[in-house]
Amino acid sequence: MKTRIGLTLCLACWLIVCDSAWGDNWMRFRGPTGQGISSETNLPVTWSATKNIKWKASIPGNGWSSPIVFEDYLFLTASSEEGVSCRVICVNRKDGSIAWNTEVHRQKPGPMRKQNSYATPTPVTDGKYVYSVFYDGTVVAVDFSGKIVWKNSEVKFFSLHGLGASPILANGQVIMPFDGSSREETQVGWKIPWDKAVVLSLDAENGSVRWKGQRGESRVGHVTPILVDKGSQLVSAGGDRVQGFDPTTGKRIWSVYSQGEGVTPSPVVGDGLIYTSSGFEAPTLRAIRLGGKGDVTKTHIAWEQKRGVAALSSLLYVKPYLYSISRDNILHCIEASSGKIVWLERLSGVYWASPVYANGRIYILSEEGVTIVLRPGPKYDEVARNDLGDTCLASMAVSRGNFYIRSAQHLYCIGN
Repeated sequence: MKTRIGLTLCLACWLIVCDSAWGDNWMRFRGPTGQGISSETNLPVTWSATKNIKWKASIPGNGWSSPIVFEDYLFLTASSEEGVSCRVICVNRKDGSIAWNTEVHRQKPGPMRKQNSYATPTPVTDGKYVYSVFYDGTVVAVDFSGKIVWKNSEVKFFSLHGLGASPILANGQVIMPFDGSSREETQVGWKIPWDKAVVLSLDAENGSVRWKGQRGESRVGHVTPILVDKGSQLVSAGGDRVQGFDPTTGKRIWSVYSQGEGVTPSPVVGDGLIYTSSGFEAPTLRAIRLGGKGDVTKTHIAWEQKRGVAALSSLLYVKPYLYSISRDNILHCIEASSGKIVWLERLSGVYWASPVYANGRIYILSEEGVTIVLRPGPKYDEVARNDLGDTCLASMAVSRGNFYIRSAQHLYCIGN
């Protein structure tokens, strides 16, 4: 019990530090802590294709990376020439004008899901460089003028699904998981485990390899890792594994078997538990206790729930509840301590983007461009439904009182 309380307090401090250090910035996938939580206030509750739109910018190329924000700039990636030309785009936050659009890499396109893109991983920034990852596994760092600082192609990535996870930063490292297909054959490439799955750490200054965390045999996954326990542990999930690594050395600390494949939702953490989804094949939500070592499948799973399993968009934890959108587009509110379903609500549309909690409300963006706004709590309490009338698969960013939403060809700044 003391260990769990200690870990919970460490986590709380870690979340506060992350949130306060860059309070107005959204520097990575799902924001400061990677959990879709924002401390922003004075955010709009209602909007439309014309109402509360501060600006709407055309974004060249194609890509489903989510926008990130640092001070006066937004960054996102795209590809052109049918996926060959990989680009990093910088947008002025104040008016949506494009500051620069730089080709940083040229790659050989290959197979992927039709909903994916050749520029799907969301970039991450430390305020000095912007770090991006593309379809073939190449990692690129550029400065704020668009100049390439370094490039690393250590991992030759292949997945029948394409690449979907995003990099994060930790202690001067760029950390990126690569959980690919074991074969090029469609019928077996996703099914047979891959023994080369790796969590890669690169030096943020020069791109050299710091360490490679070995997954062991695992299947296809697209899960962005998170830091827990005051940043001392990296939690990363593959297709059928959830694992904890030492972010300094890459040593694997613990592992849980989680049958599945094509896993997309990123884990979240709260009250000493890590909440994960196994994606497809054997959909299951799991709550894993922190503090274990080795294979903790039989000892550290607090609960499992086979209903309401997140399939595409990530989980959202707003104490004391966990929010999950299942494959059939039903929003489930789950008691985080027990896994008990509190309520469920069928949503219209399809949901790829991960939900956000800000200013006391949950924002859920559909592929059709409709954002449902609701209050968290023990009953479904919808506040607004806002329609952009545009295709949206990327997750929204929140910064300086605004929402930034990427659609198929545009970037929106939405604010009061």
